[in-house]
Amino acid sequence: MRLSRGPLAASAAVLLLAACQATPEAPPQGAARQYGTLTFKPCTLTSARASSNVEAECATLQVPENPAAPDGRRIGLNIALLDTENEGEGKQDPVFFLAGGPGQSATEVAAIINQSLREVRKKRDIILVDQRGTGKSNPLSCVDADGKALTFDENADPTPEVMAEYAKRCAAALVDRADTRFYTTTEAIGDLDAVRAALGVDRINLVGGSYGTRVAQQYAARFPQHIRAVVIDGVAPNDLAVGGDFANTFESAIELQSAQCRKDAACAKRFPVDTHTQLRNVISTLAKAPVEVEYRDPGTAAVRRDPISSNTVINLAFMFSYMPESASLLPVVLDEAAQGRYAPLMSLNSLATRNMAGQMNQGMQWSVICAEDADRYVEAPAGDRILGPEVARMFFAACPVWNVGSRPKNFTAPLSTDVPVLLLSGEFDPVTPPRYAEQVLKHLPNGRHIVAKGQGHGTLGAGCMPRLLAQFMDTANAKTLDAACLDTLAPVPAFTSFNGWAP
Repeated sequence: MRLSRGPLAASAAVLLLAACQATPEAPPQGAARQYGTLTFKPCTLTSARASSNVEAECATLQVPENPAAPDGRRIGLNIALLDTENEGEGKQDPVFFLAGGPGQSATEVAAIINQSLREVRKKRDIILVDQRGTGKSNPLSCVDADGKALTFDENADPTPEVMAEYAKRCAAALVDRADTRFYTTTEAIGDLDAVRAALGVDRINLVGGSYGTRVAQQYAARFPQHIRAVVIDGVAPNDLAVGGDFANTFESAIELQSAQCRKDAACAKRFPVDTHTQLRNVISTLAKAPVEVEYRDPGTAAVRRDPISSNTVINLAFMFSYMPESASLLPVVLDEAAQGRYAPLMSLNSLATRNMAGQMNQGMQWSVICAEDADRYVEAPAGDRILGPEVARMFFAACPVWNVGSRPKNFTAPLSTDVPVLLLSGEFDPVTPPRYAEQVLKHLPNGRHIVAKGQGHGTLGAGCMPRLLAQFMDTANAKTLDAACLDTLAPVPAFTSFNGWAP
């Protein structure tokens, strides 16, 4: 999931500076462009995890780190503009994309967003702001004075004590670069409004994914006069303690995937032991005795030997359940593991870990969850769940040693607004299931909830969704959308072998 707090003083200061045109002047090719008080220059947005680069224009806006101390340390917000060729009405209300996590950089997922919002971009500019603490906005990276990443023994069994010790070293390394108290959602929404004012636009549209749905709801509640329309995908209610419900949502997602296999004759025949039960069995076996496994690294093709434990299996299943396409491999790799053949599972775990590595800024994530969620988490009895309370304990382990900020008293109140809101969910989402969006929808008279069949966490690019997003931005009316085109979406069939699924 994915932060903000900014005072009226910072927003007012930017408003005084923003007495300028709302529409950017089209510059000669390769030249700078003035958009409000911001000067954008050509840039290329890239990421080690992106399949392609995105040509954009970038600018920096200086804001106070502590909004209550405008003369203190300042940080530069990294802003990217994916401009539209349209000069019509939509040019007056750009779309701000709010990244997930907490800890994801908006500019580092530009390739994905550019594709998902390609229809929206035909009429509106897309604005990407690296939330403070991420990307190039004074990232709260756990590195030493020489820029070398701080590490801990990842081969050792992870424990809350190990994570807390690592967080303590990270906090010490950040003390001269940042005050981690001021990197929460509340500051972030103040930053967003400062960017809006600097651009010289009165109203904006928001598209938030996962944790970004929290940012969107908090911004809409604090600055309702500047909101035109909102899209929230993978919805997190304001009163959700992020990380505290993982055990339940993960269990539900795995059960749904198991049910899909039982409905398919070929899958049910190939896997008489369903995915949910098989997962429990493999975890139980490895919990008693981890195994040394020889396997081929999918990134280097080198042969490696590493231990596999129950935690390895849990982590892989959790990562896969985010992505239905990858989750379709779970039944066959678990079946192999149940026969004592762990090499496929280890190779896939290596690939998934590599793909997920570096996607979240750990320090910024701690600043958010320790201020906004940790004290609201109440540990429930473990019950009969694959994931026990250990997951949440690890999630919040850094909080006792982190320099923690605060949140407003009304932070957990549900968003109640007449603003048009389109809520999106993936049917198999293991983190923000559809029931979360239904809870938020109760307070949105002009809201509508669409569930994408067979999808996981994040649906902006699924099927015809990009076209629906553009229609919603054009009309600012979620209830009149014809979403019948999404009926073609379906779960990815489970692989019955490593050659694919049965025809």
